[in-house]
Amino acid sequence: MAVRLPRPHRFDVYVAVGGLLGGLLLWAIGLGMRPADEPAVLFDGRWPLLAPLVVMAGCELLRRKAPRTGLLIGTAAIVADTLTQGNLVTLLMYTDLMYAAVLYGPPSSARRIPWITGLLTVAGTVVPYAVLRVPEALLIGVAVGVVSFAPASTGLIVRNHREAADAALLRAEQTALLAEMDRAQAVTAERSRMARELHDMVANHLSAIAIHSTAALSLDDAATTRQALGVIRENSVAGLAEMRRLIGILRDEGGDTEPAAAPTLDGLGALVEGARANGLDVTLDAAPGENLPAPVELAAYRIVQESLTNALKHASKGPVRVLLARDDDNALRVRVTSPYGDRDTPRAPGSGAGLVGMRERAALLHGTFEAGAVTDTDSDPDSAGGKIWAVRATLPLTEGDLA
Repeated sequence: MAVRLPRPHRFDVYVAVGGLLGGLLLWAIGLGMRPADEPAVLFDGRWPLLAPLVVMAGCELLRRKAPRTGLLIGTAAIVADTLTQGNLVTLLMYTDLMYAAVLYGPPSSARRIPWITGLLTVAGTVVPYAVLRVPEALLIGVAVGVVSFAPASTGLIVRNHREAADAALLRAEQTALLAEMDRAQAVTAERSRMARELHDMVANHLSAIAIHSTAALSLDDAATTRQALGVIRENSVAGLAEMRRLIGILRDEGGDTEPAAAPTLDGLGALVEGARANGLDVTLDAAPGENLPAPVELAAYRIVQESLTNALKHASKGPVRVLLARDDDNALRVRVTSPYGDRDTPRAPGSGAGLVGMRERAALLHGTFEAGAVTDTDSDPDSAGGKIWAVRATLPLTEGDLA
């Protein structure tokens, strides 16, 4: 099988052709590096200079694709060139091969070549001086260092700078990716928060409007119809007010916290009165204590509000009980119960978004949430023991739990 040589880089081709032409120019004018009578020159004359020059130019084609192979062959060529009168371009191309082997070679070569060339430089300085005992012998080590150690060290410095730049670029890309992920998560969280606010603000009023409008259409009684229209108007006005408040929140560019007008537990009385006006038999038993964190107050208020909305839409006729109490574990417990079963009054459609929103509010505070049908004795031992729908939430009050 024929060995397929790697295709050289375009810049390497330019370097090889330029080096070859430059060497041929020096060869043509007869400019060598050493005189013919120097003891190291074994092959004098002009023609022996061409072989190392051509081989070195061919090695330049491998400076990126196979830098270690090019350096090994180039080392043999530079040794052969030292046995002739020498060509300056051949020597310059060898220094470029040494530089490229460190810069483009594998990491192991980048670590070893500078050490090897450094040791050769020291040996080239010490050994000739120890043998010849003349100061001029030190120039051999200088020549070895200039040809080998200097380009290898330069290649190592450039490689380290490139790797550092690549690492910095990678960190910048990772940082940008993390920032984009954080932005997407923040947008998703904000959309979820606004969805919960919109649902909790408006669903109660729209459910009352839907139920009372259905009752007004189904009953042929002027007094009942007039009463239903009054309730519809009140809930429409209240819903519009809530919508305006939400729009004001969305248009506020400076704040990322809850607005100052966010409801608190002090508004539970008005909320219960509104539920009674819509036809619910609501009993409120609230003893939440004082100095509650604002997020806990908002979550508790919204859970009670959504529970009353669900009772208005789905509960059968009967008492609805709202209980808020602070327990010994420094947590606020919210419980809303309503009759569970078939109802003979119009039922408003539901999508389940209210339960999802209540569960999310409790989870954001690291609390618990449960909702489902239970026997009445499980929730109220004094009752008759029928089925009820119970909503239970536990909201921690400590700063660590709210973090």
